[in-house]
Amino acid sequence: MFKILLSIAIAGLTLTRPTLAAEDIVKKPWTEIIEQAKQEGEVVWFNWYLQPRFRELTKSFEQKYGIKVTIPDGTSDGNLSKFLAEHGRSVGDIDVMSIGGDQLPKFDVASYFLGPLNILPEYSKLRTQINGGDSKGYAVAFWGNQTGFAYDPTRLDEAKLPQSFDELTAWIKQYPQAFAFNDTRGGGAGNAFLQAVVRAKVKQTDILSGNYQPAWDWFSINRANYGFTASNADSLSRLNGGEFQIVAAWEDNLAGLQQKGEIDRRMKFYIPKFGLPGGGNVVGIVSNARHKAAGLVFVDWLTSAATQALLNKELGSAPVNSSTLMALDALPTEQRSYSVEWLPVNQADAIKSQFPRKSCTWSIILRI
Repeated sequence: MFKILLSIAIAGLTLTRPTLAAEDIVKKPWTEIIEQAKQEGEVVWFNWYLQPRFRELTKSFEQKYGIKVTIPDGTSDGNLSKFLAEHGRSVGDIDVMSIGGDQLPKFDVASYFLGPLNILPEYSKLRTQINGGDSKGYAVAFWGNQTGFAYDPTRLDEAKLPQSFDELTAWIKQYPQAFAFNDTRGGGAGNAFLQAVVRAKVKQTDILSGNYQPAWDWFSINRANYGFTASNADSLSRLNGGEFQIVAAWEDNLAGLQQKGEIDRRMKFYIPKFGLPGGGNVVGIVSNARHKAAGLVFVDWLTSAATQALLNKELGSAPVNSSTLMALDALPTEQRSYSVEWLPVNQADAIKSQFPRKSCTWSIILRI
């Protein structure tokens, strides 16, 4: 979908650098940027998830600066399509754009975003590389997420949770259909587990050459032992209902559903020692934004240590500002060290495309 949208956008556009006026604003003193932002009085943020909660949480920004925050309803694909299509306009409707870090390699960040953003007061504490993408300083991470395993501690001895990949393999053989991961065409928790199997079973030289056969063999051999769900939410719902004991999951997704009362708070999350990927999303100020100064001030607020602690507490995200004190971190510190980077985008795409055909999972996917 992304490649189609990008091709359409590029076909009718000349990818020019941002205008001189856009470049000039990042050279102004920060105090002048704040004053201009207050005069602009509004910032439009295109973010595709948790819009109602973010509308609530951004009220503190509005109160602090007197700048209205508008977060339109929209999907990931819909927002992205608009973002790409508006690039040729002198002034677009989007001021601040959220995007997954893994999408950054797929377009010219220096053309689509204002920057570099080293004008931000806390820039040195922020991440510009995440989820296999590098913004080159034109966008910064605002949301950290981590994949791992959600489990029911009332049904499992926590001291005996599978930690190595061999232990997990032995566990699912001993307890068939007690472990599940979701459809890899959708949420990333399923893809995270898929990448973990590849890392555990395939030599690095074969990963680089695109030969993932040992991973496909593992899935085929263990087909009767693992469950396969329709989505991240489906995995957690069926864990909650007692069908499964361990499922691949997002840390923030579990925390959010527990806060809403949709998943029992007894459910816990851990990162096994063999490692599962962590990443996140970035925000950038669109190069043809109407409210550029307001966008800069908003991104500074969103990525500040204080706001990152708020997002951690209220939404379960992993802070991406290095000076943030974790407000809601149920994981022992050493577990954070088990997090690994997502595989590069080209490898991840190749693995995901081969999986249905070569892992004996195609018939299940067709049913879903």
